[in-house]
Amino acid sequence: MTNGTPVFFQGDQENWTSLDQGMKRRILGYDDHVMMVEVFFPQGAIGYEHSHPHSQTTYVANGVFEVTVDGQTTVLKEGDSFFVPSGNKHSVVNQESGVLIDVFSPKRDDFLK
Repeated sequence: MTNGTPVFFQGDQENWTSLDQGMKRRILGYDDHVMMVEVFFPQGAIGYEHSHPHSQTTYVANGVFEVTVDGQTTVLKEGDSFFVPSGNKHSVVNQESGVLIDVFSPKRDDFLK
């Protein structure tokens, strides 16, 4: 372990946290400076507009998402990504069941509670 997180994560052994609309997330690793999170979205689920002080970059592992960052909207699919500067409003609407991989800097203490 390093700073409370295992060095290795095996996907079939990690616990998911249930969210609203059938979404779920699991933390894949973190220290004080960075955190990686996997988020599952069923078709039609919405990540409502919000902002936070963390910088965020997100990779579309699979699915199709309408993504809005700071008023700009586009549709992203598997293999695409987006970046959210600290404090910018952003949201996603899932057009088909999919998974996003979020990376935050610094870590999201609110996800650890």
